Amino acid sequence: MKLVTLIALGALFSAPALAENQVPAMATELAPVASFDSIGDDAERAAALFTEMAKVLQHPRCLNCHPVSGGPLQGDDMQPHQPTVVRAQGMGAVGMECSTCHGNENVAYVGAEGSVPGHEPWMLAPVSMGWVGLSVPEICAQLKDPERNGGRDLAEIHEHNAEDGLVGWGWHPGEGRTPAPGSQEQFGALTQAWIDAGAGCPS
Repeated sequence: MKLVTLIALGALFSAPALAENQVPAMATELAPVASFDSIGDDAERAAALFTEMAKVLQHPRCLNCHPVSGGPLQGDDMQPHQPTVVRAQGMGAVGMECSTCHGNENVAYVGAEGSVPGHEPWMLAPVSMGWVGLSVPEICAQLKDPERNGGRDLAEIHEHNAEDGLVGWGWHPGEGRTPAPGSQEQFGALTQAWIDAGAGCPS
């Protein structure tokens, strides 16, 4: 039964692939914090640091769970989630919660390439934190706004970026998905450096 279930899930979670020239380019590395030390103006340095952070924030591993629509996206090509699910308190609708298919860890397909992603908890970001289609300055302004970021101050934003396990999943997404660029440690360091420079946004 378990084998059959995993094969069935494999079919459900396989998003149609785009042609190679249609897949958006994704960064694979993050610049170290030290590479921004030569920028003497704090506002300019903060803007440059956040632009580097945006390589993670605008990566499919983040955007798929930060949609502006009613449901999540999936795959490197950010297709609508299959099967169709709806957002309900971030955990899915009654009877079709995220945990119906997503367990505590990634599970490789049996007899096929790919995997079902998993983490405890597995959930969508709130609607107020939807990023798909937003520019880097817009994401920055949203991320800093306690009215739209879950009530977090700058220290809590850093803790979320640097230590949260679901954020960290983006660098360990399982077979069939491209990891976010760099590492969570680098992302956390960039976040702290951005805060230290005044947490300004790109224009």
